[in-house]
Amino acid sequence: MAVLAHILVVDDDKRLRDLIARYLSEQGFRVTVATDAAEARAKLKSIAFDLIVLDIMMPGESGLDLTRSLRSDSSVPILLLTAMSEVQDRIAGLEVGADDYLAKPFEPKELVLRINAILKRAQPRAAMPAATAGTIKFGAFAFELERRRLYKAGDIVHLTEGESDLLLVLARRAGQPVSRDELATRAGPAEGEDAPLENGEGNVIEVGASRLIDVQMTRLRRKIEDDPRFPRYLQTVRGIGYVLRPD
Repeated sequence: MAVLAHILVVDDDKRLRDLIARYLSEQGFRVTVATDAAEARAKLKSIAFDLIVLDIMMPGESGLDLTRSLRSDSSVPILLLTAMSEVQDRIAGLEVGADDYLAKPFEPKELVLRINAILKRAQPRAAMPAATAGTIKFGAFAFELERRRLYKAGDIVHLTEGESDLLLVLARRAGQPVSRDELATRAGPAEGEDAPLENGEGNVIEVGASRLIDVQMTRLRRKIEDDPRFPRYLQTVRGIGYVLRPD
């Protein structure tokens, strides 16, 4: 019998919190709720959750602050919910370690799709598969292209959706520079996330997407490089973009 994923929903809005909890329960998830960061912390001490759905704007400790704090010693996947939809707000969520970002209002079905995608990527496996044509090796790392999973010395390394998308594009073109524009197109915001930008000018959209790629690269280097300031594998190609240089 499959073990149901246990999700912690943290939101100070009782109506929305209850709606999310009820819908996720109907979709087969185990659900626990918390009204704020303090209550969430208390429940995290005694329960190992598979994923946290976390509102950003809460009284007291914000969702961004809680995410930043949790990332110091936990890799539990985090999906941020917020009424804010500007590029800088999305960047802030990614910078503190969120796995994905969903702006309110949203369709419940999209929430479930995003949760399932995050859980699929986060699912650990007993051992790293044998090296195949679909695995790129660099240093102590191996990236399995089909499953978009990164391993270090056989142990899985937690990647957010944006990080895994970025690494996948670079791994498929290992040794070849990939432009920032192409990365922004192939590994940019998830479907639906770029909608708030459509009302702006074209150059605004491009700058925002490029900035998101830079944020993802910075975070990815922190997980891979011994010294992110002087990357060995994820290198910058001046005037072009980035390149993954395998061994």
